[in-house]
Amino acid sequence: MPSATEPVTPPQLDELYRTCVHCGLCLQACPTYRELGLEMDSPRGRIRQVMLVETGQLDLGPGVVEHLDRCLACRACETACPSGVRYGEIIESARARIEQQYRRPLPARVARRIGYRIIADFKLLAHAATLLRFYQRSGARRLAQSSGILRLFRLQQTESLAPQIEDDFFFRELGNSFPAEGARRARVAFLAGCIASVAFAELNRATIRVLQKNGVEVWVPEAQGCCGALHVHAGLQAEAQQLARQNIHAMLASDVDAIVTNAAGCGTTLKEYGALLAADPAFAARAGEFAARVRDVNEFLAALGARPPARTLAARVTYQDPCHLAHGQRVRSAPRELLRLIAPNFVEMPRADSCCGSAGIYNIAQNELSMQILDTKMNDVAATQAEILATANVGCMLQLRAGIARRGLNIQVRHVMELLDDACRGA
Repeated sequence: MPSATEPVTPPQLDELYRTCVHCGLCLQACPTYRELGLEMDSPRGRIRQVMLVETGQLDLGPGVVEHLDRCLACRACETACPSGVRYGEIIESARARIEQQYRRPLPARVARRIGYRIIADFKLLAHAATLLRFYQRSGARRLAQSSGILRLFRLQQTESLAPQIEDDFFFRELGNSFPAEGARRARVAFLAGCIASVAFAELNRATIRVLQKNGVEVWVPEAQGCCGALHVHAGLQAEAQQLARQNIHAMLASDVDAIVTNAAGCGTTLKEYGALLAADPAFAARAGEFAARVRDVNEFLAALGARPPARTLAARVTYQDPCHLAHGQRVRSAPRELLRLIAPNFVEMPRADSCCGSAGIYNIAQNELSMQILDTKMNDVAATQAEILATANVGCMLQLRAGIARRGLNIQVRHVMELLDDACRGA
């Protein structure tokens, strides 16, 4: 079996590059092109750069890396593309090449090494989250904010985007099973997630309650880990492959009807484990089976047939499509079907599937551009005059809350599962 430091390389990607006919229909779908107006920051421009690097006509230098790093990997270009270019595979392969062949500045290397190591190890993550919670709730945060030290080091925006750490981490639920209410209609394995387990533990519990209410038994496998999405996006292919193997070992069981997640970013990566491990003879078949069973929780419940909730919501509700749900997984109608069960005053948002600028850690690594994209998104949010902004991804929730604070809007950001849970419980 390959080790965590020896990536299994994918097949030759040249045919993927050449699928692009450079028609330009992707340009206005691309958030970075819309904001910057630069060809090299468009999908076809990035594909061109990757092809030139691949053929030795262009060095993999700081300029190329900057343009590739600016990509959100939102995959809106895939939806717009008439030629079926699999851009997600291209950008992920390019970032793996960067990781292997390009030496980033020392501070970036140190931050990446520490950060990605922590989220891959739930014990380390719990310790780090406990420290962050102490900082957030003690006088340390107020001191840092009032002293100007955050501004001095240009960290005030990054600090404001940090997730609020909860009291009761979801890690204690690992290994538990939660019975279906009434006749059992299905049994699922539930992915807890890394950041979700410390900052969205109550969302996870709400998701389980909704599944139980709908006759679903929920198993939370004990040995599961991070899905590897952030590692894939960062070009850490070997680490992502190792996390995939861990989750396949832990979660793939014959008596499970589906492997369910409430995080769109995680779901896309889980559904692509087959491609991630295609060149690994020991795992390729099992990875394909695993990927075929993965369902976003909205997708799963809509297909199962959600039971009518105890009550409906009087508030005006709109919905933001997470990029990796709408473009990565092509799941659009399911969340809306569920919202319409509980929200008679549901309204569509203009450009609901345009990126909010979160994109994993993009809002930290590319903060200024991320905030530009977010401000554009807030124009669409404000146009709905909604009281509740629903979405289906924890990263989007953090970003949208930051945007609402920046704009001074009086809107709640809630996950679809939280709203369903409220309706089911009559809260």
